[in-house]
Amino acid sequence: MLVRWLDELDPDEAIRLGGSKMGRLAELARTGAAVPKAFTITVEGFAFQMASTGLDQVIDDAMAGLDADDHLALEVAADRLRGAIMGTPIESSLAATIVDEYEELCDRCSDLNVPTAVRSSATGEDGADSSFAGIFDTFLGVSGSERVLQAVQACWASLFSPRAVAYRARHGISHRQMPMAVGIVELVHARCSGVAFSLHPVTGKRDRVVVESNWGWGEAVVQGLVTPDSFEVGKADRRILRRHVNDKKVVSAFDFAVGRVTETDMPQRLRGRLSLDDEQLLAVVDAVIAIEEHYGYPVDVEWVLDRHRRPGDPVSIVQTRPVTVVAHSAPPAFDPMALANKHIFGRA
Repeated sequence: MLVRWLDELDPDEAIRLGGSKMGRLAELARTGAAVPKAFTITVEGFAFQMASTGLDQVIDDAMAGLDADDHLALEVAADRLRGAIMGTPIESSLAATIVDEYEELCDRCSDLNVPTAVRSSATGEDGADSSFAGIFDTFLGVSGSERVLQAVQACWASLFSPRAVAYRARHGISHRQMPMAVGIVELVHARCSGVAFSLHPVTGKRDRVVVESNWGWGEAVVQGLVTPDSFEVGKADRRILRRHVNDKKVVSAFDFAVGRVTETDMPQRLRGRLSLDDEQLLAVVDAVIAIEEHYGYPVDVEWVLDRHRRPGDPVSIVQTRPVTVVAHSAPPAFDPMALANKHIFGRA
């Protein structure tokens, strides 16, 4: 099927159809984890778009004989392919299905033009053996059917960034072998959000959970405008080992006037205040430990606390992936912003 709801994806084929990000989210939903409402344009939907519009041939022609070490040629080919994908309308029946399902998402959320995160979800992305985090795009705060369709095209186009094109050229991988699913995910109204690691991402210690947190959404961290608060909690006894509050000058919030997530000045009273209290922190830790136990290996987890969450309510999980790189010796300083950019938001 070209489009599937998260709760309809069979666990045995979730990653194959929904790609790594959405497939894992579907798996977690089956375990009872709190995940946002979402549907996916599957890898079959991607293949249908490429074949039915002639883009397959355009891509094959551009990639034929491409030298992975010729950086200028790679840039030219990547730019041409992204332009071709953005300039080719989504096939009419597929576009109509996406619009219908977006309207269904609005109904399920009891909202009009519900804000969404439109997430790339390629097969092979964020695998346990090698992570491709940072190659593909995600767009926060996308509302309205036309903007959703444009964001879907932009996610497909990110499969042809210079870095991604170079990787596939070097390894002889066709776009057909690494297709791009796209998730349309309800945007949780974030009080705060962040990432948590089920081991220390610098030292590799597995006896603790490391949590990074910021008010609102994480885009301000991605853009280097703010450094998140950081915490360490022991797994065995849930003892809080470390709290560090940072001066958070900027917050990412949904701007209803423009229909997207934007950055604005943090209210002075919140800049130096810890973004998580103890109950909230331990709720994040419990969710991360449960996910690690489910998969059987260390994970990093993107989480969001809904602004309407009450004590005892679950934490929303929006993404999880294996921890693929762990230093064996600690560097001179702990750099939470660098870790957030690399592991949370997919930008190296």
